Amino acid sequence: MPYVKITNGSVDQYPYTVGALRRDNPNTSFPKSISDSILNEWGVFSVATSSPPSHDANTQYLTEDTPVLVDGVWTGAWKVNTRTTEEQTIWDNSAITENKAIRESKLVETDWWALPDTPTMTTAQTTYRQALRDITTHSNWPHLEESDWPTKP
Repeated sequence: MPYVKITNGSVDQYPYTVGALRRDNPNTSFPKSISDSILNEWGVFSVATSSPPSHDANTQYLTEDTPVLVDGVWTGAWKVNTRTTEEQTIWDNSAITENKAIRESKLVETDWWALPDTPTMTTAQTTYRQALRDITTHSNWPHLEESDWPTKP
């Protein structure tokens, strides 16, 4: 469980641990299992989790922020960060590599359709394989959703 150390009503340290409380107070004998009321007396409070905010995962990422007091409960907070140009390039290149591998795998699964000793490929099969080859022209490239991929006939 995450904790926050509060001094004079403000966040002093986050994250904070029971071990840190023991180290910070070496001359104090704490019980093996410290109750919330004892922790609170020492300015240590548990932090309630909060749902991450919506964001564009293709251009932004989340980091934990300093907890805030909400209705008397210290609650975890989030910060939405926009990727730098360098971070965006790395993110895009990773997506390109991953999606090209998926495309290759999908093509390999259907290579047997084009073998000389199999019946002629259907129009749907030919269209599917061409759509896989053309996936890099999709409007969402390189950040494809599952629904962006062509449907295998």
